[in-house]
Amino acid sequence: MASAHRFRIGADHPCLPGHFPGRPLVPGVVLLDELAALLRREHGWQLTRIIDAKFVAPVWPETEAEIRVQGAAPRLRFEIHGEAGVLARGRVEVRA
Repeated sequence: MASAHRFRIGADHPCLPGHFPGRPLVPGVVLLDELAALLRREHGWQLTRIIDAKFVAPVWPETEAEIRVQGAAPRLRFEIHGEAGVLARGRVEVRA
């Protein structure tokens, strides 16, 4: 199974003013929420466990990114790519 989803976190997202004031950075939890939404929408799966997640490069507001998911349920691998390359990667577990 492989799937992909392009997304962008707008500069008006409510998490950004506090993360970090004066130089907003998209929190990792927001990226993982995008992953969970993709898995739910495309496959009807619920994200049940984050085995590991590494945030390789900062994701700034308005950055165009793409989540790529590979593997077979219940364990999947994901990468989040931006213009400059890999932004985050990890492994998760899901259930139907």
